[in-house]
Amino acid sequence: MAKYFDVHPDNPQPRTIAQIADSVRSGALIAYPTDSCYALGSQLGSRDGIDRIRSIRRLDDRHHFTLVCQNFAQLGQFVRIDNDVFRAVKASTPGSYTFILPATKEVPRKLLHAKKKTVGVRIPDHVVTQALLAELGEPLLSSTLLLPDEEEAMTQGWEIKDRLDHVVDAVVDSGDCGTEPTTVIDFSSGEAEIVRYGAGDATRFE
Repeated sequence: MAKYFDVHPDNPQPRTIAQIADSVRSGALIAYPTDSCYALGSQLGSRDGIDRIRSIRRLDDRHHFTLVCQNFAQLGQFVRIDNDVFRAVKASTPGSYTFILPATKEVPRKLLHAKKKTVGVRIPDHVVTQALLAELGEPLLSSTLLLPDEEEAMTQGWEIKDRLDHVVDAVVDSGDCGTEPTTVIDFSSGEAEIVRYGAGDATRFE
């Protein structure tokens, strides 16, 4: 059974955040809220986490996993980014965007897109997620919690606990978050390509 963490949306309890971070460090797969919708998350280098996310979402090796980062300095450790792209990404973070960029050697090979050697990165504008990332001191390996054959992500922590109780290790609940996943922008060619329209305003990249 998954642990259930009830976290205050505006003032996350430090002790609870520390417990969640300890769970992640111990290999837990968590469901957690973001500024777009719920996501699945595990420790950056966790092979088990990758395999379990693939299994829950039925993903193939063309799927872009996302590194959810605390800030821009952290993001810059994991992707290569030139000046023009830097400005565009910087102006849009934190926010409900995922950017696909060429990965550095800091990114575990198993996380990379099979052919492109790219990875998704984002910096969420969400108090609870930011508190967890600060406590962890490293990005969360993540993927949108969108189940196979469903068009909308679940928004209620109790519903996620009910449906995924035996496939995730913990559910973090801080109240409703959105139903729309992030807007995904692929910068791997140097030019912005909108891969998915979502919660972030895409007009600045059109």
